[in-house]
Amino acid sequence: MTDILKDALRKAAMFCAYQERTQQEVRDRLKEWGVWGDDAEEVIAELIQQNYLNEERFAKSFAGGKFRVKGWGKRKIKQHLQQRGITGYNLNEALKEIEPDDYRQTLVDLLDRKRRSLNDANPLVIKQKLIRFAMSRGYESDLIFAVLGADD
Repeated sequence: MTDILKDALRKAAMFCAYQERTQQEVRDRLKEWGVWGDDAEEVIAELIQQNYLNEERFAKSFAGGKFRVKGWGKRKIKQHLQQRGITGYNLNEALKEIEPDDYRQTLVDLLDRKRRSLNDANPLVIKQKLIRFAMSRGYESDLIFAVLGADD
C-alpha cells in the first residue's frame, strides 16, 4: 500500500470512527481526497476488515436513532436508507430493530401531541390533518387508521 493510500486509510478510519458511515459516504469522501477506482475500493475493503465500516451496523443505528429521536415511521426510514445505498438484508435487519409495541405507541404519542396543537371545530378536518401528519412522518396508512379508529 502506497503512502497516499495509507494516509487515505488513516483519514477514512477517523471519518468512520466519528460516526457510522455507509460505503457510499466513504467512497464520496475518498473521491474528494483524490482517491478513486481500485484504490478507493482497496481502502474500503481494509476499513471493512478492520471493522470501521459495517453497513448492517450503520443501518441499525440509523433506523433506531431516527425512530427514537425523531419519531420517524418505517416507510420514511426505509426510503432514507435506500437513498444511502442500503438494501436487502441490512435494510430488513434495521427495520426489525423497531419493536411493534414501541412503534404503535410512538405513533399514538405523536398523534396525541399533534391533536393538542390543532384548533378546528370540525372533527373530520382534524382527523384529515392527523392522517396527513402521520403519513409525512412515514407511518403506514393501515396503522394510522387503526390508531385513529381506536380513538373514535
